[in-house]
Amino acid sequence: MPRTEPQTELSRELGLFTITMVGVGAMIGAGIFVLTGIAAGAAGPGLILAFAGNGIVTLLTALAYAELGSAIPEAGGGYLWVKEGLPGANAFLAGWMSWFAHAVAGSLYALGFGAYLGLVLDELGWSLFGLSGATLEKPLAVVIALMFIAINFKGVSETGLAGNIVTVAKLLVIGLFVASGLYAMFGEPTSWERFTPLTPKGLGGVLTAMGLTYIAFEGYEIIVQAGEEVKHPKRNIPRAVFWSLAVVIPIYILVAITALGAVDTGSGQPTWEWLGMHAELGLAEAARQFMPLGTTLLLIGGLLSTMSALNATTFSSTRVSFAMGRDRNLPDFFSKVHERTRTPYLALLASGGLIIFMALAIPIADVAAAADVMFLLLFLQVNLAIITIRRKYSAMLDYGFLTPFFPVIPILAILLMVGIAGFMFHFSPIAWYFVAGWIGTGFLIHHTYARRREREKYATPVVLAHGLGGDKDRYRVLVPVANPARARALLDFASLMADSHDGEVILLHVITVPSQTPLQVGHRYIRAARDEVLDQASDMIAAHGTPFSSTIRIAHSPARAIIDEVEERKIDMVVMGWHGPRRHPRTAIGRNIDRVMRNADCHVIVLRADDLDDVGRILIPVAYPQQARLMIEIGQMLEENKGAALELYHAIPPGLEVRKRSARLEELYTGLADLGVGPESNESAHRTILIEETDRLVRRVVEMSDEYGLTMLGASREGWFRKQVAGYIPERIARLASGRLMLVKHRRSFVKSWMLDTIEFFLDTPRRAVTWTRA
Repeated sequence: MPRTEPQTELSRELGLFTITMVGVGAMIGAGIFVLTGIAAGAAGPGLILAFAGNGIVTLLTALAYAELGSAIPEAGGGYLWVKEGLPGANAFLAGWMSWFAHAVAGSLYALGFGAYLGLVLDELGWSLFGLSGATLEKPLAVVIALMFIAINFKGVSETGLAGNIVTVAKLLVIGLFVASGLYAMFGEPTSWERFTPLTPKGLGGVLTAMGLTYIAFEGYEIIVQAGEEVKHPKRNIPRAVFWSLAVVIPIYILVAITALGAVDTGSGQPTWEWLGMHAELGLAEAARQFMPLGTTLLLIGGLLSTMSALNATTFSSTRVSFAMGRDRNLPDFFSKVHERTRTPYLALLASGGLIIFMALAIPIADVAAAADVMFLLLFLQVNLAIITIRRKYSAMLDYGFLTPFFPVIPILAILLMVGIAGFMFHFSPIAWYFVAGWIGTGFLIHHTYARRREREKYATPVVLAHGLGGDKDRYRVLVPVANPARARALLDFASLMADSHDGEVILLHVITVPSQTPLQVGHRYIRAARDEVLDQASDMIAAHGTPFSSTIRIAHSPARAIIDEVEERKIDMVVMGWHGPRRHPRTAIGRNIDRVMRNADCHVIVLRADDLDDVGRILIPVAYPQQARLMIEIGQMLEENKGAALELYHAIPPGLEVRKRSARLEELYTGLADLGVGPESNESAHRTILIEETDRLVRRVVEMSDEYGLTMLGASREGWFRKQVAGYIPERIARLASGRLMLVKHRRSFVKSWMLDTIEFFLDTPRRAVTWTRA
């Protein structure tokens, strides 16, 4: 399915073996070499269970990555899927967390390389400028980070070749470690006694070890993040994911068995305690006992591991930031591709700089734990996204693999991710503080920068504008006009509202073209739209003496254009016309009106009337005072300018206890008095409040509406579930009432808007083409 606009694309040069080795290299990194001893001290022989458990958790999420990677093989991986599968800021946060998590992991691997190389130099008795410890490790980390930045700059072929060499060499070292250890174990029958008791520190120790070592299992997602550069991605991405796990998980379990079973402490001390005592050097010290040139080879293996993992995380963090730059969530320079090497070189420099900065400045142990939590949260989002993408877009995608037992597998993965991430707080609270800080910063950047840029990318174009400018803080009333002959009431009302707030009216006409047609086609209708629509509407609003301006937009959807205008012009109120009951069974009032009422960040007025002359009495059903605030304000304006009489109506359920009835009426009268319309108000001479017992509210309001010149309806306090089953009461009344009608929707708070948009996102099905490329 082609994109609707040109995109910067990467070259497909990575074959099955190369991309599999990228995943293997990312997983078998500093984690297995540095963390095995520490994790053994936490779990005892239960380390085997921890590795197996992490393997199961990893496999569940890998199924989602294989499915989505085969169908949507583009740079960005989980970030891209969350963008299409989850609403709001989730996509930005997924990319933000993924970019930082991979960069932090890269810092860990760079520092791990520095530590291992320092130990190698110490074993050989060599010295570099008299430096030792951290003063030596950090400069070495910077040097190796710069080296892999340069390798990644040369292009993916060189990147893959370097990764293949390092990964194969590293596997040979680990293979020799396992073979030597198993040989020693089978030569010593008592070695199997070292596995009892299996869990000396209980289940908590196993969970701690899982949390410590989870980062060693997260590299497979790098395969799909490079999906745009993989040959035959529909076939090769799922295979590479599963082949990499098939290599890594057994290796990890064999390493744990060998390290725990082949070491003879010689003092009666349990092997797992001995490994924990040696911490990050536990594996190297174990190899000293049973492996030829054990410590030296393990240190070399550690160097190879940290280098291959650093190569993979440099690659992946660059691709994520490249994808975010291409989507305008980050500055444009992130999406620039070098003309000769075809690599996103500026994204690479930014990611490399981040890796080096954190390697020099950040407490690496706690930040590595934060990276674990970041990966878990990202994987959780992906498991949610696969559910919505399968439901919404499956007919539009060409899958190379489907997750079995759907949706049980992703739901189970979500629960396990939540459990592990939550337990990480027990292990390292400061890691969660880092996570909260990163996510909070991401929310701030999204709200103040990324959301605006992404909206600009997809906003409907303004092709004609007249009279724009003036005071930015001025009250603005937007009137979408399709047919001036039917807009008299809308313009009359909008003029009154603008004048009452010393504001202005903005006229908007939307040239709508079919979804399959380029927007440029609409340019041929600009002159007719100006002459036949906006000029007539302008003359009508000018007759009121109200300041106004006008705009023409081209869009596939009128609602999208109206929402864009609201966001760009900081509109305070939208006034829309409605001419009858809904036609589509899935719409409440009308498809475009429904969407504007849901998504526009302003007051929305929907008016069904040919004019506002001789309104006479206005009926306002009131559920609770705050719900009626805007309706009462409008009613007061019509009283002043149209000579109308405002009458309120409140229904009480039959049989309500006297105490509850009294409390309800007291709350109602007090609230209305605060609004200047209650019986205690000095301004209520022309107003009536009718209190009535009824259990047929809809029918009663419909009957009463025939006796009034205008009926105004607002939101109610009904629960969300009841609204889905029975429909919104105002909308039900609107469909049944025959007279002049006004629907009033208040501007929603940020939290309420987010909650409702999220619910709507998961319930809705798409009516547009997706924006990715078929595999």
